[in-house]
Amino acid sequence: MLPDSTEQDVLLRTTVDGFAGGRIEMVQPADGRHRSGLEAALLAASIAPEFDGTVVDLGAGSGAVGLTIAARCPEANAILVDRDGSALRCALAALARPHNADFADRVQIVEIDVNCPETDRIAAGLERCSADAVVANPPFRDLRTNCASPNADRSAAHVLDAPGLEPWIRCSASVLKGGGQLIIIVAADLFVSVVNCLGRRFGRVDAMPVHPRADAPAGRVLVRAIKNSRAGMTLFPPLVLHDRTGSAYLPGVEAMLRGRADLAEVHAAWVSRC
Repeated sequence: MLPDSTEQDVLLRTTVDGFAGGRIEMVQPADGRHRSGLEAALLAASIAPEFDGTVVDLGAGSGAVGLTIAARCPEANAILVDRDGSALRCALAALARPHNADFADRVQIVEIDVNCPETDRIAAGLERCSADAVVANPPFRDLRTNCASPNADRSAAHVLDAPGLEPWIRCSASVLKGGGQLIIIVAADLFVSVVNCLGRRFGRVDAMPVHPRADAPAGRVLVRAIKNSRAGMTLFPPLVLHDRTGSAYLPGVEAMLRGRADLAEVHAAWVSRC
């Protein structure tokens, strides 16, 4: 359930944007808040189109990842989870748009903070051991090493709370079924932290660095892990976004951004090992 709109919500300026090559119509804040982009597209593309279970989009914001998965996977159900009621009302507005009618009835919205106790999550509708997959794009800056933006809304979306990634991993482990997969994209300097937080809850960890160019350091790392697995970690070859010159995306990456390809098609090594 979402709370009643506040005066701030009424005044929130939004735009309607095509996402995933126009496959979905997003309703997003016009400015001053997080707007979905590359990370959301990569997460959505990490789920194969034949996926037919329940996926939880943790930290969904306006819902780009979960909505795209629901649109690309005709048998999938998506649960959008965030603590920001204003962002979730954008997602609710998107679901009401005729363009998204084909999948809107397979999307659920839950307003909850990943830091809250499991009992509160269950009361809000996020049941234990109910999901086949969790996708997460947590804030990419660590409060301990980065200065927060003076804009409170942008800071909340971009800077981790003091507990760091641990609540995100704990919440994912709670809602996933045994053998379910967590797919999370983090800043490169948070990679060690996410691996440490996975601990004994997850195994069979696949890590793929994402490089802007082949000769540039990775800016993000895509991590997939399987709940209750005891298998080890595999470090995959990198995903490179751009050629050595210019700003255009490489053809395979562009296809993912446009919703025309999934990650396994573009990066042949990224196939499920579970």
